[in-house]
Amino acid sequence: MKITGMGSYLPPNLVTSEVLDVCFGFASGLVLGQCSVVQRHYVTADESQITMGAAAARRALTQAGVAVADIDLVIGASAVPYQPIPATAPAYMRALGFAEGAAFGFDVNSTCLSFLSALDVADGFLQAGRYARILIIASEVASRALPWPDKPQIAGLFGDGAAAVVVEAGGAPIVSRFKTYPSILESCGIGAGGTRFDFRAEPEAFAAHSLFDMDGKALFRLTSQHFVPFVELLLKDAGWDIQDVDLVVPHQASPLALTHMIRQCGFDPDKVVDVSRTVGNQIAASIPFALAYAAPQAGRGRRDLMLGTSAGVSFGGAAVRLS
Repeated sequence: MKITGMGSYLPPNLVTSEVLDVCFGFASGLVLGQCSVVQRHYVTADESQITMGAAAARRALTQAGVAVADIDLVIGASAVPYQPIPATAPAYMRALGFAEGAAFGFDVNSTCLSFLSALDVADGFLQAGRYARILIIASEVASRALPWPDKPQIAGLFGDGAAAVVVEAGGAPIVSRFKTYPSILESCGIGAGGTRFDFRAEPEAFAAHSLFDMDGKALFRLTSQHFVPFVELLLKDAGWDIQDVDLVVPHQASPLALTHMIRQCGFDPDKVVDVSRTVGNQIAASIPFALAYAAPQAGRGRRDLMLGTSAGVSFGGAAVRLS
């Protein structure tokens, strides 16, 4: 599989941590001190998850030198959908002007790892010859359902944004690995919105579980125990040593999480894409956004190691040689 086009989009509404301090009546410097994110972008009133995703997709299509009519599959790869039903991919397709019946669209959701999961699915389809050219879109309005003002150390981490890639057959093989550790399932998530709580019969429980929450200590303990062996196995699968990796493209979970990952895995910090302090955690859009951000550094044959964790709790990674 080869990536022929990348595109990203940031809403113009830049929100600094100082602004959030004022907005929620915190002491000056509190938000930055608790989450280490200097600034992030939030959607404006006239934007949506769909408009952001479509904007990123148009840029990816332009870079790939193809038109909407050249795409025969669209995969929506977001942690939070535009709405529960239907899938978000058809909404992107309508916004982009796809002709009726010209392509298929569906969603893949593995929360923060949705893009890597979609990439893996796309690779399988391309190898099987089922589709010729695939558009993957990850767009997140992460600024919704945040636990302000009670937990600024969590809420301050997140920012909105979108990214998209065009992929087609060719290039070097992609090597992927995914593992799930469900013992601390409740440590990260939003409980309401599905079938777990009936908003008519259980309105108080529904409301109480409508905001994002996470147990950072539990996630840290599990990740510290299992993530390094996971990365070592992925590198072994790819036939790479750590020195062979030209660029690490990680999920931008938080500045502190990235610092810990670099130290724990033994990566060269100069080889790690870190935009967490300036755009925040964009959930599933984080990895493709970081990939598009690093695109100007791309060289033929560059070895990229994409890595991430997600609610669930899952680890995911892909070793990709750019064509």
